[in-house]
Amino acid sequence: MVERALPWVLAVGGTVGLIAAVVLLVEKIALLEDPSYVPSCSINPILSCGSVMRTSQAEAFGFPNPIIGVSGFAGVATVGVALLAGAAASRWFWFALQAGVVFGVGFVHWLIFQSLYRIDALCPYCMVVWAVMIPVFWYTTLRNLGASSLVRHRPVHLVRDLHGVGLTLWYLGIVGLVSQRFWDYWSTLLP
Repeated sequence: MVERALPWVLAVGGTVGLIAAVVLLVEKIALLEDPSYVPSCSINPILSCGSVMRTSQAEAFGFPNPIIGVSGFAGVATVGVALLAGAAASRWFWFALQAGVVFGVGFVHWLIFQSLYRIDALCPYCMVVWAVMIPVFWYTTLRNLGASSLVRHRPVHLVRDLHGVGLTLWYLGIVGLVSQRFWDYWSTLLP
């Protein structure tokens, strides 16, 4: 199941991530050109791209983070489409892709922490990137575990068989953190 899902996860996830990263980059450029610009994703005090884009975390490596997303997600989408077309990849390629998705998911989780506990705002387009990076990492890792000798170990086999449960729990954990962190605000929206 993981091997059949992976090309689709990479192609669709890469494409959605690419679109979100391009929109973020366009919004960031508009903000750099005009500091009074209000990004389209600045909806309220909590869902506010502008608040996030004005921080140093939005340029973690000295340039706008969406540049990493544009290049990374373009590559991920290309790999997914190539796999859907029947391409086969060598072991070194899978190792390189694994290194890339480990960096990506690590960076996304650092950004999640920064958004929740340092910036105190959420960027909707950034959250789209979070949402697609997690399954891209998850399914690439499960595929690579399956191709290794580790698949013979019961815990690895069980995780691969229950791949959707792990992914669901991961998402629920993040939703729980977001809900808890901004509960004071969310509760004002309830009747």
